[in-house]
Amino acid sequence: MTKTGSDLIYGTLNVLVLKALTWQPMHGYAISNWLRERSGGTLHVDDAALYKSLHRLESQGAIESEWGVSENNRRAKFYRLTAIGRRQLRDERTAWMEFAVAVTRVLRTA
Repeated sequence: MTKTGSDLIYGTLNVLVLKALTWQPMHGYAISNWLRERSGGTLHVDDAALYKSLHRLESQGAIESEWGVSENNRRAKFYRLTAIGRRQLRDERTAWMEFAVAVTRVLRTA
């Protein structure tokens, strides 16, 4: 089953974007590819959902951006994690893991 950005639980995309940016600064297309590759092809994030998440995170101070040149010589906006973003990722990751354990417990109930 493939999940798109609109299918993801609200806020989940934010934590996934923050995680992607722990590796290195990336532009939107690279973030989308990173998520698809790391999820084994399961997560496909649509552009609109991704850029809403990026703008939301930037307005919160969790990420910063600057213009640069992509690997195929195109102008692209690169996003990088800030100290606020690292703290937010830590907190949201903990909350998400607790939520996932609780949902798994419910689904395994006979």
